[in-house]
Amino acid sequence: MQFGLIIVGDEILSGKRQDKHLPKVIELLSARGLSLAWARYVGDDPARLEAALQEAFAGPEPVFSCGGIGATPDDHTRQCAARALGVELALHPQAKALILERMADVAREQGLPFEPDRADNVHRLNMGVFPLGSELIPNPYNKIPGFSVRRVHFVPGFPVMAWPMIEWVLDHQYAEWCHRRDHVEKSVVVFGSMESTLTPLMERLEAAHAPVKVFSLPSVDHPEHGRHIELGVKGPAAQVEQAYAALLAGLREHDLELGPELVR
Repeated sequence: MQFGLIIVGDEILSGKRQDKHLPKVIELLSARGLSLAWARYVGDDPARLEAALQEAFAGPEPVFSCGGIGATPDDHTRQCAARALGVELALHPQAKALILERMADVAREQGLPFEPDRADNVHRLNMGVFPLGSELIPNPYNKIPGFSVRRVHFVPGFPVMAWPMIEWVLDHQYAEWCHRRDHVEKSVVVFGSMESTLTPLMERLEAAHAPVKVFSLPSVDHPEHGRHIELGVKGPAAQVEQAYAALLAGLREHDLELGPELVR
């Protein structure tokens, strides 16, 4: 199973903050034998975000959306999700209970009375206003939940909250797919060649060893290997072994200098 990823926020596109979600989501998926099919960055523009979410709801793969689910004026994800689905927004009763519980915890920690009807506390309940039909994603950091609609899963932009919430979704909703495919990558560092020279070999390998995919990663200034190409194959382990043996045999026919072999 492959997943999609949407990362929301002007601060990412402007460079004020560096995105950490993409490498972490790849790590979380890979640890479970899953993979990322695509990723998309979207700013805090409601029209663009709504269009991106429409595509996500219509697509075949599950999608994680990180960011924009708060209750400040620059948070639009909940509203855009509802419009993309053509449904209304409503305060989720379980989310309300969790947010009230969090507010009571904070008041107790600060030694203050809990005043749920105070204006700022009433406003905080907006963080539990989700598209109708949403299911909650628990937040172990501060109890304020994310939500899922169909196969699109919405979490906050803060990594300390988002990452355990994504793990929870993977382990509870997609457990049957975890480690279902024995996926492996094997590659070798090749010196003294160009991709155009090796392309016919790559095409033969893909044709003869489907569903294995061939990949080529050239580098001109690697700190250890200098100019080289990392050439490899990826896919189900059994087929990869056969394809990799054929790859090495083909490279030896070209009488090329080979460097370290890599397995992922």
